[in-house]
Amino acid sequence: MATSVSTPRTLIHDDSTWLAFQSGTRARPESAAILKAEAEAALAQKRITLVDKPKPAPSGDLHDYVSQAPYWWPDPAQPDGLPYIRRDGEVNPEYHASDRTTMEQMCAALSALVLHSKVDGTGDHAHHAGRLLRGWFLDPATRMNPHLRYAQRIPGICDGRGIGIIDTNALCLLLETVTHLDFNEDWTPAHLAGLKDWFAAYLDWLLTSDHGRDECNEHNNHGTWYDAQVACYALFCGRDDVARRQITQFSLDRIARQIAPDGSQPHELARTLSFSYSTFNLIGFALLARIARHFEIDLWRHATRESGSLIAAIDWMLPFLLGERSWTWPQIDTYNPTLAPLLLSLAAQGTGETRFAHAYDALAQNPWDRVAALKPGVRTSRQSRPR
Repeated sequence: MATSVSTPRTLIHDDSTWLAFQSGTRARPESAAILKAEAEAALAQKRITLVDKPKPAPSGDLHDYVSQAPYWWPDPAQPDGLPYIRRDGEVNPEYHASDRTTMEQMCAALSALVLHSKVDGTGDHAHHAGRLLRGWFLDPATRMNPHLRYAQRIPGICDGRGIGIIDTNALCLLLETVTHLDFNEDWTPAHLAGLKDWFAAYLDWLLTSDHGRDECNEHNNHGTWYDAQVACYALFCGRDDVARRQITQFSLDRIARQIAPDGSQPHELARTLSFSYSTFNLIGFALLARIARHFEIDLWRHATRESGSLIAAIDWMLPFLLGERSWTWPQIDTYNPTLAPLLLSLAAQGTGETRFAHAYDALAQNPWDRVAALKPGVRTSRQSRPR
């Protein structure tokens, strides 16, 4: 059944946060110039689609998304390197020749175009954002099929895995951006309805496929981001009952299982990129908390006798984010500095706690850090992305 064609509501950020981004950018010419340069670079990318890859997914269909598990490498003890073996936190360069890299490029380009269009309404930026959205999700010749059957494949082991669903985590903030894309000749209410239909189909796949069920059962950032995606896509499509159910039946329990009484996150601290994943997991929880507000559910302060709250977890991270304490757990690659401002912006909006707002002010480099990350990814280097 076709979904509503009405203008989508803001999913994650408050309207006041978007207004602060606009006024802040206009008041800082150097930031406005950086954003314009990003938008102009995106405007020059006439086409970003997954069908342009040199080799299709195992299905043989270029429209099927395919990616390789980043932390898996050829086995040097085997003549053909198969099956691949895991080296946590070390990214095989083969990973970058995948649809995930292309999708992140599309999300970053679209964000730059829409953000710039909200600051400076002149030019073709909003139109091109519509064209990129249509190319990835709607046009029959180039659209992505709404599933991740072949995400994070491991040569010699499997053609895809449930934990590959984390590949589409950037689509949550992409949809938030879409809610602020003005209609034009290249992005009409009919196109929006088509996008909602695409995400409704993807949501159904997440909820019913074996891969989706596997990811739902994960106990670390994968489970968190599965919930965030399900809740976000459901809210976007007008399936509020699905979003509410995911939060009440799964997300509340994840907080209890993932956040220790002192606010630390044991699952993420065990990783070789523990600083990155500790922040990344909290962003997923923060997005869930922002979505939960639509149902008057307070995820920020939820805790049990055996666990800490989301606020406690951010407080635990705060001195490390601000550089007041040194991180002593494993972190084998560079930390992405755009993660912390986004987390703190979400926390400040959601809790009203001034310490989070002050921390955001101390770390933010540009006014748009409060609404989007133009450089997505858990780490900064091309060699490092999430598992």
